[in-house]
Amino acid sequence: MGFGFASLIAGPLMQILVAKYGLVQNFIILGCVYMVIMAASALYLEPPKASNGGPAGLNVKSKSEITQFTAKEARKTWQFYALWWIFFTNITCGIGLLAVASPMAQEVVKMTPMAAASMVGIIGLINGLGRIFWSTISDYLGRSTVYVVFFLIQIFAFYALAETSSAFIFQLIVFVIISCYGGGFSCMPAFLSDLFGTKELSAIHGKILTAWGMAGIAGPLLLSWIRETTNSYSITLLRLLRCQSHHRRYFEMAYFSRRADRKETFLI
Repeated sequence: MGFGFASLIAGPLMQILVAKYGLVQNFIILGCVYMVIMAASALYLEPPKASNGGPAGLNVKSKSEITQFTAKEARKTWQFYALWWIFFTNITCGIGLLAVASPMAQEVVKMTPMAAASMVGIIGLINGLGRIFWSTISDYLGRSTVYVVFFLIQIFAFYALAETSSAFIFQLIVFVIISCYGGGFSCMPAFLSDLFGTKELSAIHGKILTAWGMAGIAGPLLLSWIRETTNSYSITLLRLLRCQSHHRRYFEMAYFSRRADRKETFLI
């Protein structure tokens, strides 16, 4: 949630600091502020009290009843690589759209630069809200089902985005896509814990996050290259649509992936 909301706050704040103090001083000031906030926030953190219980009447499995995977064992499963690819695809499309949201809005639906900048600011808010909304939904529908929903929404959304000429509809569709982008982040740790347990969840999640790093490079570069070669954002969006459709089998794999009773039947 903080990752999404931070862009809404940090963007305007950095512009003010750069204009008043310069680029280098901007980073020094922000670094000092972040150090104080993070150190103060860490003071109240502590391990949770040992308990197998939950709310009254809730049947909670103890840690010993759940198969726990090490990071090495998780890498030997096809589910790990399917999730890596799903994460990469979701982030590539989302972060690529973030990179070109403002110029695309100005070219496709003729929004003014100020209106496009306002839309980008709201994107930060939607990014954060999407993390709250989709993670909550995943507790009821299940993590795999929610990722299927992400891909289905994005397939139809990218098609509609390429066809619309209304500024209002354009922004609405962009916000929906960005909410899925944020939701993909918030649901992944819980998805990993469902599949691999919590024994080495941090290490497993860290390896999955390499997909984010790769997508951060691939997304903007891919969209820029398609835009330059086709000279059309509509064609660019349709190419992203094809990318989402092409990887349908991967989210189907995620949908049907379930925890096995034994590690031996879960491993490749």
